Amino acid sequence: MMEKPQPFVQPDMIFSVSDASALLKNVVETAFPRIRIRGELSQITRASSGHTYMTIKDSGAAISAIIWRGTPVPFKLEDGLEVIITGRFTTYPARSNYQIICSEIEMAGAGAILKMLEERKRKLAAEGLFDASRKKPLPHLPQRIGVVTSPTGAAFQDIQNRLRERFPVTVVLYPATVQGATAAAEVAAGIEYFNRAKNVDVIIVARGGGALEDLLPFSEEIVVRAAAASEIPLISGVGHEPDWMLIDYAADVRAPTPTGAAEMVVPTKLSLIQELDNLWHRLSNNFTTRLTNAKNRMESIVVKNPRQLIMEHQQRIDDVARTLNIIINGKIVAARGRMDVVAGFQNVFQNKVASLAQSVNHLGQMLNSLSYKNVLARGYAIVRDDKNQIISRADGAHPAAIEFADGVITVQIKQ
Repeated sequence: MMEKPQPFVQPDMIFSVSDASALLKNVVETAFPRIRIRGELSQITRASSGHTYMTIKDSGAAISAIIWRGTPVPFKLEDGLEVIITGRFTTYPARSNYQIICSEIEMAGAGAILKMLEERKRKLAAEGLFDASRKKPLPHLPQRIGVVTSPTGAAFQDIQNRLRERFPVTVVLYPATVQGATAAAEVAAGIEYFNRAKNVDVIIVARGGGALEDLLPFSEEIVVRAAAASEIPLISGVGHEPDWMLIDYAADVRAPTPTGAAEMVVPTKLSLIQELDNLWHRLSNNFTTRLTNAKNRMESIVVKNPRQLIMEHQQRIDDVARTLNIIINGKIVAARGRMDVVAGFQNVFQNKVASLAQSVNHLGQMLNSLSYKNVLARGYAIVRDDKNQIISRADGAHPAAIEFADGVITVQIKQ
């Protein structure tokens, strides 16, 4: 239990509102010149002035808090994040409330940090920033390597030493702080600088090991987005083997350490010499094989005597002549056959005419035998009326003409 302070204001004292507020403000600031409070953030608002207003709370109470513009904040403030605030209590007389002015803010333990990182990872992954299809291959033998790190840190020295051991290349440093409130913005600016300048073949973002809180700048959205947007292949070499920051997922290649990044980006002299030797052997063997094959093809060529070549061509001409004779003779025989056919057309025509005449005679005979004239010749006659219609009955008949075999008699009917 905190000891209750003794009252120093006498009961009969009378204060103005402003005096009472100033007295209360002085008492609160004197009693709490520095205090650390742990709780959960909520109602975070960033004003146009640059100041940040928020509430820190637990299950039983809530306290207003302010972070003045320019106060370092090493991570992104989010609702629900558990933090520890260091600052001093004061009052705000205009609204008659108390608040804490924050001078420092940190995450409350690794659990809160990991929870925040996991939520951020899911968000950025949903945007496709970690997709394998975005990854670019590293250049085989880069001539210039850009490094974004602290110029005084061990990471830069380790990278330089390892590059000198493996293969001589040009190293371009973009100095950036790798810890603290400004680290994320500086690292992102370094990545963007190399992409604008296009003066390097590959980029290494590096930092040595450290506590989880110290490595947080490499998980800030500004850094992750800059790494994902880099058009130049980018290697992340942050922390040690177990450390995984969000930049590792956005980078084209993740190295376990800064030294490992240097090893990935250039081959050793020995391995390069071995690779050249292997290439030479492959080229030599291939060339030898080609020479052997060419020699064998040349040896297989038989050079013939010119007279023999002429005789072979003459033989081909004779073969062609014989073939043409056979074809021409065949054509002539076919033409003669067609002419004989044409010559026989006259006999065929005469036969056809005789056959047609015989058919006509036969048809004439049939016509005569079927004609009613023959019937009339046997004593019959045909009676017709005035409309030249045949009368077949006596009832109501008015004959006008009677046709016999040898002529027609007109009938005059008396009235």
